[in-house]
Amino acid sequence: MYLRHEIGKIGEDIAVSYLEKLGYIIIERNFIANQGEIDIIAKDKKEFVFIEVKTRTSMQFGRPVEAVNEIKQKHLINTVKYYIYCKHLENKFIRIDVIEVYLSKNNARINHIKQVI
Repeated sequence: MYLRHEIGKIGEDIAVSYLEKLGYIIIERNFIANQGEIDIIAKDKKEFVFIEVKTRTSMQFGRPVEAVNEIKQKHLINTVKYYIYCKHLENKFIRIDVIEVYLSKNNARINHIKQVI
């Protein structure tokens, strides 16, 4: 596995732990479709939340949320639409969040950006 994939997996695991502590129910991880991938699908009370996790070990390439550019947003939205269609969630409340995970030697910092798209 490539280092950036390992870092991404660590970030997703941290994000899942964070969400569970807040009372979210994790429905699915790494949902893959032709349109793209959704890192985490969770339920927050009555809302289905589609979460993109971006993990960084430095700021060399900018803030993690900056990687969720217009193209990434388009793929994410299309994948969310496909998931909603497949799971018959057309009349449910949904939102799309980004969780930034900043890793350093001994700790992780999380920035949860709700309803980013």
